[in-house]
Amino acid sequence: MFKYLLLKTIHDLSEVDIVDRSKYDMSFKYFLHMTPEEPVIEPSSLTKFRKLRLKDVNLLDLLINKTVEIAIEKEIIKSKSIIVDATHTKARYNQMTPKEILMDRSKKLRKAIYQIDESMKNKFRKNDIK
Repeated sequence: MFKYLLLKTIHDLSEVDIVDRSKYDMSFKYFLHMTPEEPVIEPSSLTKFRKLRLKDVNLLDLLINKTVEIAIEKEIIKSKSIIVDATHTKARYNQMTPKEILMDRSKKLRKAIYQIDESMKNKFRKNDIK
């Protein structure tokens, strides 16, 4: 269950999506130690596990801390400092404000509309287009 939740956290997917993807994604199956034909769990089992066992714990921090703790016990990590490659992780700081998110999505929507119909540019106010 923890591995499913770790995949859910890493890939920022819903529990239903993570279970569905684990049906066909061989990298997920490999990580979960499953054979290609092995059936996956029900999404409701994952939801129950998370709600009953974890109770609002920051899952990613919990899993990373436990992983580091085990690695130190097994002497896999011998250094006092840990370097983590966070290239593909979402930053927790400097998040966009709701207004910035709406403006960005509006801009993307207008660009998509213009690709379909160039004449739509005339229907937007000039100061709306940035």
